[in-house]
Amino acid sequence: MAMSFDPFSEFDRLASTMLQSRPGPRLMPVDLYREGDRYVLTADLPGADPGSIDIDVDGQLLTIRAQRTTASAEGVKWLSQERPAGSYLRQFSVGEGIDSEKITASYDNGVLSVVLPVSERAKPRKIAIGSAKADEQRTISA
Repeated sequence: MAMSFDPFSEFDRLASTMLQSRPGPRLMPVDLYREGDRYVLTADLPGADPGSIDIDVDGQLLTIRAQRTTASAEGVKWLSQERPAGSYLRQFSVGEGIDSEKITASYDNGVLSVVLPVSERAKPRKIAIGSAKADEQRTISA
C-alpha cells in the first residue's frame, strides 16, 4: 500500500518545529477569575523549576517569569524532543483596586496560582447620609 503525501500535515509539522525552536518566551496559558474579594490567576508552567519562578509587581504591572530546562544526559541520542525548554513571560495590568502588598502565590503540579486580593478601598461599603436635622440619619449602599 502506497503512502500518500499530505502537504498540510507536513506544513503543520514544520511550522510546529519552527515555533518550538523560536527564541523568546514560551506560551504560558492562564485562567483568571474573581472569587469574592479576590482575583485568582492560574498559569500552566509544566516542568518549570520552582526556583526559577519570579513574580513581581511594579505599580500596576504584574510580571510572571519562569524557566524550563531540558534534561541533559551524557551519551543520550534523542529520538524525539518535543517538550520545549526556555523562558516563560507574561505581564498583566492590574487596577488600583488590588492590594499589591497582600498578593500570594503557590506552585503545585505544574500550575502556578496567584491570589490578588481586592483592596479595602475598592470593596463596596455603606455610606451614611446626614440630613439637615442633626437627629436624623440613614444609610445607603455604595
